[in-house]
Amino acid sequence: MSSEDLRLVIAALSGIALAVLMIVRGRLHPFLGLLSGAFAVGLIAGVPLIDTAKAVQKGVGDILGGTGLVVALGLSLGAMLQISGAAAALATTGLRLIKPSGAPWASMFIAIVIGLPLFFETGLVLLLPIVAAAAAALPEGSGKDTAKLRLMLPALAGLSVVHALVPPHPGPLLAVEALGADLGRTMIYGILIAVPTAVIAGPALAMLTARGIRLSTPVIERPILEVTPPGLGVALMIVLLPVVLIAAGELGQFLPGLTGSAWLTAASNPVVALLVTNLVALPLLFGRRLREAAVQDAVWTGTMATAGAILLAIGAGGALKQVLVTAGLSDLLARLASLQAISPLLLGWLIAVAIRLATGSATVATITAVGVMPGVVAASGASPELVVLAVGAGSVFFSHVNDPGFWLVKGYLGTTTADTFRTWSMLETVISVAGLIMVLAASYIV
Repeated sequence: MSSEDLRLVIAALSGIALAVLMIVRGRLHPFLGLLSGAFAVGLIAGVPLIDTAKAVQKGVGDILGGTGLVVALGLSLGAMLQISGAAAALATTGLRLIKPSGAPWASMFIAIVIGLPLFFETGLVLLLPIVAAAAAALPEGSGKDTAKLRLMLPALAGLSVVHALVPPHPGPLLAVEALGADLGRTMIYGILIAVPTAVIAGPALAMLTARGIRLSTPVIERPILEVTPPGLGVALMIVLLPVVLIAAGELGQFLPGLTGSAWLTAASNPVVALLVTNLVALPLLFGRRLREAAVQDAVWTGTMATAGAILLAIGAGGALKQVLVTAGLSDLLARLASLQAISPLLLGWLIAVAIRLATGSATVATITAVGVMPGVVAASGASPELVVLAVGAGSVFFSHVNDPGFWLVKGYLGTTTADTFRTWSMLETVISVAGLIMVLAASYIV
């Protein structure tokens, strides 16, 4: 490794360290910390300040231009499902139809279905109060807290695996676009890996980690509006519609007579799929109340407040990524990959793990990791779809105190900080490691 390469590595580590200090010690928003880290990387690496500024602008623009609409449409759909009671109806019905012995498995699969179109945080706020209510109805006894956790932890596993591995979630979708992966194949591979990973990190792991933990009473938020929930069939259709549209658009290209169809190509675009779902969901979920100001305000005001914070964070993550690319880190990693010094799948996972531990954000970890991986994929010939999944697995490694999701989970579970590490942080780590192992195994098949 030359002196220039060493300087670049030091610049990257220093910039990330500065961002971590500002976020964790300074208690600043990730937007400011990541932007400051991006400029630090450029200055230490010897990139002229004006070029660093241009790279920051390009990075933010590329990420928000390609993902901003997906984020906003996904959050608005999540708000509709929450306010209307559609997601609650699905979860409540599913848990009611299952025997107590199968409840952890039902909880996991319901979370996977509900989590497909929703951000992790939205799915968490929707689902955990329902699962907690079901757990509260369990028979009293010395092992009731353990039984509660064995019901709630699989739900968290289901939400987390689709968040990390299955488009059209923003992280995997960004990775698909950045690496030129096939969206349909990524969805199929992601689901095939996500389900067994959720089984391992959910019902199986909970049998070990839930033992002996005492829970306090969590604070559960009440619904914003009193709205009559839609029918079960309507709720399920709305949840699955964006995934069905994208999958139909991708799979239809392989059917004779449909290849090149403009309608199918449009349907496979996540922005189109989510916009159509939003337009369909509004009248089906709210009926005549659709035009009420209170309903519109609840959907859009809440959505925009959440979207703003998320967009700022991922935009700054895009800036850090672009400065790393401009400084030459992508080329350095490509040279290492061409020497076969490390598997590109493992390399993508390790970069995502490092950013995840530093920033606490799975989406920022994915953005940064895939931003420096295109050269590695081209040099190594690795499957871009599997690289997407390896990065996604790395992006959820060991949630800890700099991850807002850590505190959200702690509040909804009713665990102490130490027990949140034992349960939630362990669950995320198992998803990350098991996901990587399955991706590496899949690389020998596809």
